[in-house]
Amino acid sequence: MSQTVTPAAQIIISVIPIVGIVMGAVVVFFYLLWHHKQIMKQLETGVYRRPSFSVPMFCLLAGALLTGVGIVLSLLFLCVDGWSYPLLGGLIPLSLGISLLFVYSKLNRAGRHDSSTD
Repeated sequence: MSQTVTPAAQIIISVIPIVGIVMGAVVVFFYLLWHHKQIMKQLETGVYRRPSFSVPMFCLLAGALLTGVGIVLSLLFLCVDGWSYPLLGGLIPLSLGISLLFVYSKLNRAGRHDSSTD
């Protein structure tokens, strides 16, 4: 039994990712449009509140997550391949996480940990 791929099947297989990307872009566009209209209505009625964002808390959360993922990936790649280039897949998030935790400690030491509108 021979398994040959017909040209029609090749076309369908190549069109599926394109349709997926286009549909994703349409969904993102309409989400952004709806969000913009919602913010404009809130501004018109006077009920808009600026969202608060805490840079130190973001640094702490992202740093802890990246450090944890980096440690696990580094140990996995070290056990599987030893000291080789795939180990960078774990060392990069590990170094990013450690640097974000360092930034958090510097911001916390500077007394900026209570500011939530940075």
